[in-house]
Amino acid sequence: MDVAIRDERPTDLRAVHALNAAAFPTDSEARLVDALRAHGRLTLSLVAEDCGVVVGHIAFSPVSVLEPGGRIVPGIGLAPMAVRPGHQRSGIGGRLVEAGLARLRADGHAFCVVLGHPEYYPRFGFEPASRFGLRWEKEAPDEAFLARELAAGGLAGVSGVVRYAPEFEEV
Repeated sequence: MDVAIRDERPTDLRAVHALNAAAFPTDSEARLVDALRAHGRLTLSLVAEDCGVVVGHIAFSPVSVLEPGGRIVPGIGLAPMAVRPGHQRSGIGGRLVEAGLARLRADGHAFCVVLGHPEYYPRFGFEPASRFGLRWEKEAPDEAFLARELAAGGLAGVSGVVRYAPEFEEV
């Protein structure tokens, strides 16, 4: 398998939608990606391509931390990440995460959060967001809401409630 990771192109939109719909129990994640794209809130959208077929996708969008004093700190959220059934457990997801985080770091983003599997994301440097004084605006198990600094000290002095883009509420 010769998988290439690259930026999403306009010609990929149908394939990305179909992939997200196939990789999850419902089409909510597919509709979320479409809504984020439509509102210009996809900070980074990468695909994994194998022999011309999109077999993986990862999306990153803006989040904000509302601190107790009212200051708002911008960050990035990872969601969703999907790999086509039949290609899962082959390292494609890991390559997407690593490529995305590297790009975000190079672009100067301070931190990234994810609501995800606590057994999966720590291998990429994520740890419980509560260790940084962050919590999600909704109820979530502490071990599943994770954060990672992309820049040294990217979360130094930052604490509060993390809010995702409004599209997450709409789907």
